[in-house]
Formats: sequence, structure tokens, C-alpha cells
Amino acid sequence: MRVALVGNPNSGKTTLFNELTGSTAKVGNWPGVTVDKKEGKYKKAKTPMDIIDLPGVYSLSPYTLEEVIARDYIINEKPDVIINIIDGTNLERNLYLTTQILETDIPVVGALNMMDLVEKNKDKINVDELSKKLGIPLVQISALRATNIKDLMEVVATATTKRKPLNLFKGTSLDKPFHDLYNLYSSKGFDQPVFKASKTLEHDEKILASDELKPLLADIKKVTDLNEDSEADIADIRYQYIETELSGSLEKTRVLGDLSTSDKIDKILTNRFLGLPIFALIMFAIFHTTFSENFLFIEGLASPGVYLQGLTEVPIEWITGVLEGFLESMGASAWVFGLVIDGIVAGVGGVLSFIPQILVIFLFLSILEDSGYMARVAFIMDRILRRFGLSGKAFLPLLTGFGCSVPAIMGARTLEGERERKLTMMLVPYMSCGAKAPIWALFASAVFTDNGDLMTFGIYMLGILVAVISAIILKKFVFKGEASPFVMEMPAYHFPRLKNLLLRLWEKLKGYVVRAGTVILASTIVLWFLANFDFSLSMVEANSEASILGILANGIKFIFMPLGFVGGSDGWKAVVAILTGLIAKEAVVSTMGVLYTGMESEEDFLGEDSATNSLIATIGATFSPLAALSFMAFNLLSIPCMAAVAALRAELNDRKIFWFTLVFWIVVAWVVSFLIFNVGTLLGF
Repeated sequence: MRVALVGNPNSGKTTLFNELTGSTAKVGNWPGVTVDKKEGKYKKAKTPMDIIDLPGVYSLSPYTLEEVIARDYIINEKPDVIINIIDGTNLERNLYLTTQILETDIPVVGALNMMDLVEKNKDKINVDELSKKLGIPLVQISALRATNIKDLMEVVATATTKRKPLNLFKGTSLDKPFHDLYNLYSSKGFDQPVFKASKTLEHDEKILASDELKPLLADIKKVTDLNEDSEADIADIRYQYIETELSGSLEKTRVLGDLSTSDKIDKILTNRFLGLPIFALIMFAIFHTTFSENFLFIEGLASPGVYLQGLTEVPIEWITGVLEGFLESMGASAWVFGLVIDGIVAGVGGVLSFIPQILVIFLFLSILEDSGYMARVAFIMDRILRRFGLSGKAFLPLLTGFGCSVPAIMGARTLEGERERKLTMMLVPYMSCGAKAPIWALFASAVFTDNGDLMTFGIYMLGILVAVISAIILKKFVFKGEASPFVMEMPAYHFPRLKNLLLRLWEKLKGYVVRAGTVILASTIVLWFLANFDFSLSMVEANSEASILGILANGIKFIFMPLGFVGGSDGWKAVVAILTGLIAKEAVVSTMGVLYTGMESEEDFLGEDSATNSLIATIGATFSPLAALSFMAFNLLSIPCMAAVAALRAELNDRKIFWFTLVFWIVVAWVVSFLIFNVGTLLGF
């Protein structure tokens, strides 16, 4: 049984999907497009149900890519049941989409969501009356609190009979043309004749261009004038139906002008003067909690991120000890010790040891998003972004870039204007993604031990600053034009649900572990080989300039010499770390773990210090603060990873812009790193 979830953005649809599917959820792409496709299974029913989470939409008209996807799936794929998630706190607006869904004959179950907030506001919805008027069963739920979910799915399991489609046009000015179109389509045996007749009156270009309707265009023109704009008339008919037939089911206690709790909070958090400083303070608090040695500025009390990172060193040291004992008992040679301990453990372990700090960051960001605050940040940022040729809607893919550049680049496709889409995709890598967090965590532990939180906050702010400057330059010389209008609904504030937060963190953890066990493991083995053998395949001194890596990196080291972090005999190692970071940013730390650990003998391998501690100590002794900042800035601003490059190529149909973007990223990274090191040196830092 296939069940499609359909609802407005911020109606709680994704929360319900997570509650129904839990760990069975899978994320892919819809065929031919790069918008997320979420599927999962609801296993608590007698017959397992396939749950499809359609993109959040306000209508089934083809204004956006999401609306096209949702409409095409409903009409062409014909799910067995549609669960229409309706936000009970915004009933009238949500019912606009409901009226379009009900024009199909697919069984529909209405999920009246956020009923806990309706009760809190002391509003009342006559559910039985509304259900009777809509002709569908309605179940009151709270997806966030998992209330009545079982009852909802029991109703869904029994909703297997096709329903009579809703006719909104009876008694209106469009009654006759609607019936003429309906009769025409019915006589031809078309599926969903009511829906198609309604969309034809709306002059829906996608419907009119379909293969089945093309031969009938002459007959259609006899019924209705396709040159006449009736789209606004149909919208009026829908809202009149909602107002006259359905609104009586809702009784509000708040009178016009009364402020809800969310409204009162927004008077502070979205204030034009206070909004941005408050957001900056919140982000700094997150980084302080994640990277600072002193929690709440109390000396000796480690912040959660640092404390949890310390705990991860215990199992890594234990695994290292077990492997060392096993290899010693087997009489393994020095090169085997090097491959396993200096290659695999130092590389993969170096990445895994910083996972707790990454998860702490994602935990806080998820809390901000689930609470409804991030929607306010998009609103705040609209006033700023508009000056640089972007709307507040562009903030959403840019925000996604703090998690991963790949879905962020894909998410830019939802923006209306081609110019704005391209500009947003070019700025995405400047948002520090989760894969770069191990780099900041490493240098926070190794170089900036007293102010790792300030350093990390500064790196994130540097990315935002460079994005702003780049947007100004690109708008002036490359992407000229104005930003598209920004319309966004503000969801009510609420406390995030622990289960949803844990599911998100589990997905992040699983992704990192999978990458550590595949891409990073393979790359560390290859790196260890290249760092320990020369071109004649003879083993050389570990991590020396005579190795294959040493020779190649020294050949291009001159490019990075002005940036300050490749000086000395070990400078080539930083070059290798940057190059491997182009494949995957997590590989920067694993590369440093392989090249900088300094373990050159069996006695070193059997020492007490873990690979992570050895790496931290070596990095601290190798990099000055300015060199470290320059190195981090280059990794922050240059090409994010090959996966992001592939996503960019798939999204851009302009090859010139694609290559221009890659060059732009590298040039900007080089220039900013150059300025950081050289200006800092001139100023005596």
C-alpha cells in the first residue's frame, strides 16, 4: 500500500514522516531532478505501508519544481491513499491545497495537525462538521508529540475506496465551461476528469501541453477561451468556498490584533536592529559550547564538545593497543605496523575522534531549525541578502551548506530566477560544511587551545563575509539583476522532539562512519603507500620528501609558498592535505594523520600516546597561528569536494559558468589566504 504525504511547507509533514518511518527512511532524488525524494515504511500496520513524503507545496499548480513533482506523482503514480496534513492553526490557508487534492478521486485522509497548539490557543474546530463538508475522514493529531498517530494510520488502512471528486464550480460563473470540459474528458475515458477540467480552466500549461490533450485543443477552445486569464477567478472561487462552506467549522478565541506567544517572541528575535546580533550571539554560544576548553567560561570545566572528544580517545587508544599487540604477536614487520597504525588508525581514527564535536554542532543547529527559529533567520537575512542580488529564500540552501554542500547546491534549484540560482550555488561552499568541522576541531585542539571557540566562530564568519563580498562582485560584473520576491510562512515556535533530533544525529553519524570506512579508509591506505615508497617502488623513510608524495607535492609547492603554511621541510605535507581535501574535506585530517604523526619506528608505534594526541602535538609545533588560519581559510573557501563539483555540474547547464565557478573558488581561496598571512605578518601577529 503506497501512502503519499501532501501538505504545505511547515505544516508538520516531515515530522509526521519521521514519526511513521523512523530508521526505515531513505533519501534519494526524484527521477530526472535533484529535489529530495523521501521514502520509508510504516511497519506497525497489518500490511506494511510505503510512505512517500512529497515536497511541501501551497498548491498543485506548476509554479515551482516542488509543485510539479507533487502533482505529477499524485496524477501519474496514483498512490493508494493521500494523507493531507492540515495545520490546524492555519486552517483556511491549508485548505486551499486541500480543495485541489479533493478534485481527484484518490482516497484522502485529512490529518489535522498541531491540535495541541489549537487547544493551547483555546480555539475550537468542529471536526465532524468539517469532515462531513469535505467528504473525507479527519483525524486530530500532533506529529511533534506523536499524538493519535496510530489512530490516523488505522483510518488510512481502511481508506481504500475511490471517492467522488469535489466540484467547486457549481453555481459559479465557470459552472458551464467546467461541465463541458468534464463531459469532454469523461467521454474520452481520461483519468481524473474533474482535476483536469479544473486545471484547464486555470490555463495550466503542463496539462494543456500533455499528449492526451493536444489533439483536443480545438474542442477545448470551443468550451473556454484559453487567452482569457481565469486563474485569479478560480483562486477566488476556492477561497470563497473555504470562507462560506468551511470556515464556520473554526471558532477562534483570539480577536484580530491579539498577539500569540510566537508573535510576541518575534517582536524581539526578528527586530530589524536586534535580530542579526541575537543570531550572531546564538551561533557564538554554539561554537563556544562545542570547541572551547572552558564551558561557560569556567576554567577547568570542559565544554561538552571537548569533553566528548576526550572520551573518544579512549576507545581509539584501546583499539590501537589491541592492534599493536596482535601485530607484535604475529611478528609483523615495520611496514605492516606502518600501514595499519600510521596509515589506517592514524587516518581514520583522526577523523572519528572529532565526530562528537561535529554531532554537538548538528544537535544545536537541528534544535534551532526544529524550533522554528531558522525560518526567522531567513526572514532577517532577506533584508541583507536583497542588497547582494539574493532573496531570503536563498538563505535556505546556504543554511543547508553548513551541513553539506551537495544538497545545498541541489536545493538552489528551488529558487525562481536562473541568475539567483547560479549565484547561490557559487556561494554555497563558503558556508562551512560538516566535513570541514574536523579541520577546525584539529586546529582548535592543536594551535588555538585557549580560544578555539573564537577561532571557529571567526572561520564561520569569514565564510559568510567572503560570500557577501563575492556576491557584490558577481552581481556587479557577472549576474546582473534584482532578487526574486520572498514569501515565507513563519511556523509557530515549539520545543523540538527528542526522537526527531536523535534520528537526525543518527543519519549524520551513519554518514560519517560510512565515509570513514570507505572513501577515507581507501584514501589513507593509498596515501600511506605514496608517502612510504618512491617511483621505483622501493620503500623509503616514512613520510619523507623522497617519497612519491614528497616529490609531487614539492613540485607544486611554489604555488602555496606566499600563503605561509608550506615553509620548512614538512611544507609539502600541507600541500598534499589540501589536494586530498579536494576529494573529500574529511580527508584533510586523515591525510595529516598519516603524514604528520612522526611515527617512524616500531618503538614509536608501541608508545603510549595515541595517534590523535601525536597528531595534535605535531600540528601545534608545525603551524603558527597565522599559518594555521591561512591553511584553514584555503580549505574553507576552495573547491569543497568532488561530490559537490559533480552536483554543480549536474545543476548548471552552462559549461562556461561551471569552469568559471571552479576557477573562482580557487582564486578567492588563494587571495584570502594570502591576505590573512601577509597582512597579519605586516601587522606583527
